[in-house]
Amino acid sequence: MTGCAHSAPLLLVRGVEEFNAGVYFKCHETLEELWVEEPNSVRELYQGILQVGVGLYKLGRNEYRGAVKLLGSGVGHLMPFAPVCQGVDVAALIVEADRVREALEALGPDRMHELDRRLVPRVRWAADLPLAGGRIDRPS
Repeated sequence: MTGCAHSAPLLLVRGVEEFNAGVYFKCHETLEELWVEEPNSVRELYQGILQVGVGLYKLGRNEYRGAVKLLGSGVGHLMPFAPVCQGVDVAALIVEADRVREALEALGPDRMHELDRRLVPRVRWAADLPLAGGRIDRPS
């Protein structure tokens, strides 16, 4: 896909940090800024991460339907970018987002509060990220 071989933009790095910190609303704002500015197809990667994050935000608000829908649509946006794009381990995020969506669907809206929160996905880096002015080491 166009743009996958490029370094992760600083806004993507920030958005991933916010996602992994569980600050999904802020992550949405950060990645939306990146998505709006990106003219190439890699913008769909940003939208996919953004939608998975919003799905997790909805999960935290016990909004079953929105959580399931956004987790699914986020994965749909991510699929063309697997296994890795701009240093993001897209394949792992797809697996983890699908896993939490399937667990939610199995529980249903009345039991969604029983979801094992250890299933909540994180965005992982597949390799060291080359960035202008230095490198960010892969998070452990």
